[in-house]
Amino acid sequence: MKLASYQDGSRDGQLVVVSRDLATAHYASGIAGRLQQLLDDWNFLSPQLEDLYQTLNLGKARHAFPFEPKRCLAPLPRAYQWADGSAYLNHVELVRKARGAEVPESFYRDPLMYQGGSDDLLGPCADIVCADAAWGIDFEAEVAVVTGDVPMGSSPEAALEGIRLLMLANDVSLRQLIPAELAKGFGFFQSKPATAFSPVAVTPDELGSAWQGGRVHLNLESVWNGKRVGLCDAGPEMTFHFGQLIAHICKTRNVRAGSIVGSGTVSNKDWSRGYSCIAEKRAIETIESGEPKTAFMQDGDTIRIEMKGSDGMSMFGAIDQTVVVRPAG
Repeated sequence: MKLASYQDGSRDGQLVVVSRDLATAHYASGIAGRLQQLLDDWNFLSPQLEDLYQTLNLGKARHAFPFEPKRCLAPLPRAYQWADGSAYLNHVELVRKARGAEVPESFYRDPLMYQGGSDDLLGPCADIVCADAAWGIDFEAEVAVVTGDVPMGSSPEAALEGIRLLMLANDVSLRQLIPAELAKGFGFFQSKPATAFSPVAVTPDELGSAWQGGRVHLNLESVWNGKRVGLCDAGPEMTFHFGQLIAHICKTRNVRAGSIVGSGTVSNKDWSRGYSCIAEKRAIETIESGEPKTAFMQDGDTIRIEMKGSDGMSMFGAIDQTVVVRPAG
C-alpha cells in the first residue's frame, strides 16, 4: 500500500492512504490518525489499511478525493531516528579519488553512516532554505526505509524483516561546510540541513520483483533546473543492502519503530548514467581535467527526484524543491 501525511496544522499531519496510481487518496483517521501510530501497532492496523487501499484502487472508496502532493508533509514529519548510510561505494571511491585519497579496505566491510537531524523533516515540495549560497548547496538523491522494532544484535537477514516502508530522500548537503566539520573528527552537523522525503511511502510488496535482496532495482531520476542529470540504477551497485545497514545500527542498540535509514547517494560506475549529487559530478570533472567545473546550487534552482516502476508509473511521487537563499534573521 501507499501512505502519505497531509498537512493539517499539526506537527505530524494526518495519515492518508493513496491509490497505486497516485490519483486519489482517503483519510485513514478511522483506523490510524498518524503514520507513527501505524508503525507502533503495525500487525493490528496495517491489515485494516490494506483493505482500505484495495477499496481505493477499485474506485469504491466512498470518501476518496484527488491526491495532491503539494499538501504532503514528509511521510514521517519527525522521526525517532534518521540514520544515513553511504552504501554505494562507487560514490566514495570517486570523491576520494578526486582528492588523491585511497579508500580504506575496511570501508568495503563496515558501512559508513551518520546520524542526521530527525526533528524537522521536509515535505516533497518544501523549499530548500539556506542562509548563504557560498556554503555549497547540493542535492543528494537517495532511497530510504522506515523500520518497525528491530532488536539489538539482529542479523542482516532478520533486520530486513523489520522494514515496513520505503521512500525517496533528498539529503541536502552544504559542501563547503563539510571539510571543516570533518577535520574536527566528530562528523557532520551544520553541513547537513533538513532532509526532504517523497510524497508517499510504500510497503515493499508494491515494488514487486524490483525489491530483491534488500535493494530497489529501479532507476532513480534527478532533474536539476529542468535538465535530467541522473538516471542511476539503485540496485546492483548498492554495496551494503538495507538489512546490512540496519544491522550495523543494531550492533549495540535497538532500532525502534519509526526509524528512517537512508542508502546514501545512489551512484553507478557507468558515468553515462549521470549523477545523483553535484559533488560526484565535480569529482568526475576533477579526475578528467584536474579541476571541477560545475557550480553548486544557487538561489532559484530546482531539483526533482523521482523513481518509476517497470510500468512507467511514479512509484513514490516526486520530490520537487526550489532553493531559497535567505539570510538568517
